[in-house]
Amino acid sequence: MSEQLSDKRRDAIDIFQAGLQAVDPGAAIRSFCQLRDEILNVDGKNYDLSLFNKIYVLGAGKAGASMAKAMEEILGERISAGSINVKYDHVEKLEKTEIQEAGHPVPDKNGIVGAQKIYQLASSADAKSLVICLLSGGGSALLPFPVNGISLEHKQETTKVLLACGATIHEINTIRKHLSVIKGGGLAKAVYPATLITLILSDVVGDDLDSIASGPCVPDLSTFNDCLAILTKYSIEEQIPPPVFKYIYSGAKEEESETLQSDHHFFENTQNVIVASNFNALLKAKEKGDELGYNTLLLSSMLEGETREVAGNHIAIAREIQQHGLPLETPACLLSGGETTVKIRGKGLGGRNQEFVLAAAIKMQGMENIVVLSGGTDGNDGPTDAAGAIADPSTLEHATELGLDPVSYLNDNDSYHFFDQLNDLYKTGPTNTNVMDLRIILIH
Repeated sequence: MSEQLSDKRRDAIDIFQAGLQAVDPGAAIRSFCQLRDEILNVDGKNYDLSLFNKIYVLGAGKAGASMAKAMEEILGERISAGSINVKYDHVEKLEKTEIQEAGHPVPDKNGIVGAQKIYQLASSADAKSLVICLLSGGGSALLPFPVNGISLEHKQETTKVLLACGATIHEINTIRKHLSVIKGGGLAKAVYPATLITLILSDVVGDDLDSIASGPCVPDLSTFNDCLAILTKYSIEEQIPPPVFKYIYSGAKEEESETLQSDHHFFENTQNVIVASNFNALLKAKEKGDELGYNTLLLSSMLEGETREVAGNHIAIAREIQQHGLPLETPACLLSGGETTVKIRGKGLGGRNQEFVLAAAIKMQGMENIVVLSGGTDGNDGPTDAAGAIADPSTLEHATELGLDPVSYLNDNDSYHFFDQLNDLYKTGPTNTNVMDLRIILIH
């Protein structure tokens, strides 16, 4: 690797880290919540804490512990009790809030134990209670509370099928909401008639409130018929457990209760605030790119689609920049966010960010002076210990020297083992935040 490329790799990492800092959960909470005497101001709305007998902190997500720590710093001894579910190892030292570590992206028994505690605490709230719910990426998997007739094993298998078929997070969460007691407005129902404030770190494209953590505190815009359409779209009707299909089919025939809709009285005393999102991270990453001397273009915070196709489109834009100086001159920095999907074709190990970089590396063959980094802001890309990967023209050269065929690794969805042998995995460790992915392409 040339010294110049080494420098550009460092630039890419610095830009990624700048984006991460912009979505620090504690800083995000403190920017939207201020306490003066007994008045808690949340995004411009005042709450007189002297009017409440109890204050509860609930929530779920990878950033849950950091968000709860910030709330404890703000409210201190005013908090009566708290319970949150987080992914394993995504913890903080808390005084008032109990932490339950649980499985993600496939739910586990610990998740059910924690979800039941959260639901019980929510149900104990009354008209003189203030409930603060903290939601962040991963909240859907971390709040498993299946409806009667659906077991944890059924939910686990359904989640695996949905992840493997390439369904989007909106589609996956539509199914999750209709199999859950607590999602799709269920937590707001349990809390009522208490006052409910929900602080949200968004990990979904478009920041749709009913999709973030599968919308436990907001009305649901989806239906059982939408669930059936998703199963049909991916031809997975026979792959999901029969009790799940039977329940969804019964719901579509109006034999099961729908999730809560927007006109329900359970949402009368609620406030929902997005405290940080992928767009915030991208804006700060753009500032850093500009500071480092790049002409920086923020493509979109809402990119979806099949990872390999999205990677090809990004490299096509990079080639245009190198050859024609359009849509901007070099040195250039392309930024994008959102969440792509991977259709599982092989038996390898990886995640959408590592697969993006591998597909991009193959597409950029013959190019010079280009660096690609893609990483998950939570520090975990798929079921791996890497946030993502980084590549440049030396990547394929190094692979050839080691006898590695990048196309074979891509076809086997084995990007992790490809980049591991090249020392090109990007590892941050758990970041305790989650606003989807950041993709950075530097072009000279």
